[in-house]
Amino acid sequence: MTIDLNYLILSAIIAAAAGLIGCFALMKKMTLASDAFGHIALPGLGLAILFKINPILGGAAALLIGAFLIWLIENKTKISSEAIIGVIFSASLAIGSLITPEEHLIEALFGGFQEINTLELAIAAGISLAIIAFILRNKEKLVISLISQDLAVTSGIDIKKLNLYFILFFGLTVILGLRYSGALLMGSLIIVPAAAAKYISRSLKTMLSSAVAISVLSTLSGLLIASRFDLTVGPIIVIIASIIFFIGLLFKPED
Repeated sequence: MTIDLNYLILSAIIAAAAGLIGCFALMKKMTLASDAFGHIALPGLGLAILFKINPILGGAAALLIGAFLIWLIENKTKISSEAIIGVIFSASLAIGSLITPEEHLIEALFGGFQEINTLELAIAAGISLAIIAFILRNKEKLVISLISQDLAVTSGIDIKKLNLYFILFFGLTVILGLRYSGALLMGSLIIVPAAAAKYISRSLKTMLSSAVAISVLSTLSGLLIASRFDLTVGPIIVIIASIIFFIGLLFKPED
């Protein structure tokens, strides 16, 4: 199976964005929540398929609504993000499984190869670059807010707005990844390279660059292997990233 060049280019850009945002999702202790977040797209994917519109648009709408609800409930109730995401994830998975046609459910969950036209490439690449720019521009603010919210407030950081932007960009990253990893595994692609980078890095800068490198390497090699042997692409990408993680544990630098 031949992979469309646009597909490869877009996958690499999305992987870079996923690697960066995954580092901060990991530091925010959103490890399990990140995996569940992708499932929130399922009802939107199912409705889009039923009404014969682009499934990515349906998934995007569901994820953005879900992201805003998570932020709103967290600020109103002070319940942790992981708990809120867990509840919304469970409901979304149940609804999505019911309304998504069976013949489309596997692709929605695990991803698949799709041709991407120039317009889609430009839009998705633009969103990916916006995600990358957001992380690079706000990395210091994100770190300060993680260390101490009081310190962040005295430094003039609007924590609520910063958290809203983060979760929206996180949702956008998942949306973009639905193209090839599917709803079930996109959260894993975000977290696993970041986890691998954490164990081989001694600084935030090294962690961010390592996460990008691991994410891009896992994605491109996974795409090539899956196309060569006619396999489902999402699981292959995550398996490669996981192998890199375990290799990194063996060669972790001494403190």
